[in-house]
Amino acid sequence: MTELEAHLKKFQKELSSGSVSLVLLAVLAGADEPMYGYLIAKRFADGGEGVLAGKQSALYPVLRNLSASGLLDSEVEPSVAGPPRRYYRITALGRQVLEQWIGAWATTRDFVDSVLEDNTSQGAKP
Repeated sequence: MTELEAHLKKFQKELSSGSVSLVLLAVLAGADEPMYGYLIAKRFADGGEGVLAGKQSALYPVLRNLSASGLLDSEVEPSVAGPPRRYYRITALGRQVLEQWIGAWATTRDFVDSVLEDNTSQGAKP
């Protein structure tokens, strides 16, 4: 891995760690029914690279933290095809927090985009 690739990988990891909770809440808010970890990870994978980058195990600590914060509820159900599965659903508090986080994300995104656009218009290469 080149130094340039290492910097990109580090940057992607930092972006990912800051956005996984937001995306998790959004996925669960849009779900018609509770979801278990593998299905959530699959939804991330279907959306493209970057957020979890193939590291499904990184999802579970975030799910536990969101549950401990009262943003998600979970329950364990038996599975006919293996071990029991823990299903997650967003709580009313989780929906309120998601709404705030979406606003914060939009503000941050707009600011970053404006800085990058100004930088690009002044001759810097993206």
